[in-house]
Amino acid sequence: MNIEERFILKAIEERNYISFMYENRSFQRLKPLKLHNHIVHTDKGTFEKAKLKKLTVLKERF
Repeated sequence: MNIEERFILKAIEERNYISFMYENRSFQRLKPLKLHNHIVHTDKGTFEKAKLKKLTVLKERF
């Protein structure tokens, strides 16, 4: 398990929003719901973990 997976799992556990870049598009304030087989499921869609860049766990909670 790498550091990005740990950050995503911690955000899911603590119910924090995340933001990241995905295929040159910026996504802000997404609710991470689960991480399954290197796929991140959020309230706005599903994303491949390998294509995530600049992952940030926000202090804001949902």
